[in-house]
Amino acid sequence: MVNDYKKIDLFGKTFIQKVDLKPPLEYAFPMAEQACFLYMLKGEMEFQEKYDRLKIPTHHALLLNCLNSGRQIQDTNSNRDGEIVIVTFHPDILKRVYDKEIPIIFRSVNQVTNQSRKAINNDFLIHKYIEGLLFYFENPALVNDEILVLKLKEIILLLSQTQDFETIQVILSQLFSPLNYTFKQIIEANLFAHINIEELADRTNLSVSSFKREFKKLYDNSPANYIKTKRLERGAELLLASNERISDIAFDCGFKDLANFTKKLSR
Repeated sequence: MVNDYKKIDLFGKTFIQKVDLKPPLEYAFPMAEQACFLYMLKGEMEFQEKYDRLKIPTHHALLLNCLNSGRQIQDTNSNRDGEIVIVTFHPDILKRVYDKEIPIIFRSVNQVTNQSRKAINNDFLIHKYIEGLLFYFENPALVNDEILVLKLKEIILLLSQTQDFETIQVILSQLFSPLNYTFKQIIEANLFAHINIEELADRTNLSVSSFKREFKKLYDNSPANYIKTKRLERGAELLLASNERISDIAFDCGFKDLANFTKKLSR
């Protein structure tokens, strides 16, 4: 249950929220054309999307595209209070703030993926940013649109500098270029990409276990075996039809080293 709720608006829309919670907690996300950055200031939350769950510990965050419904957060410790700070990104406000050019982090990427969430590990600068937001909740008379625009630009800059920039860009770019691919479209488009099963599952927006179940249902095979077979088939075709070096062919087919490619090909 919500023990205390405060919010700060920017240009008439909710920008920052601070929610103090007492167990039991359950909050469902409405369908909305926005993205949310949820920071767990105190306690631990569990994000649930259909059959998948993701735990967000204290001082960790979750970046979430809210375009799809059916998602919610729950407490993981029924005896512990929680405190969440939420920063919301609205496309129309972003266009207004960046009237000349939208930052690269919001631009569409050449990647076939449905990934719409990303857990962000404990980051010192982001934690300090959240502490700065708390000051304005404690001193609302000091808040104005000019300061809030700076705080919006600051969190976007911090997200741009994290090690997860590429994934964050995928999620935030959906605010301006919403796309939805089928499971098979994502698999076929990423067959030869240099990513592992966990990363491929992320692109389908599923946990690894749910991804494997869905893959088995559609392909009647395991992801590892199917992908290996397809990569070897392509490699064999290119060896016959191409004059490229074998090392280049191996790389183009998704193998990270030549020895691994030739070993599997000779079997």
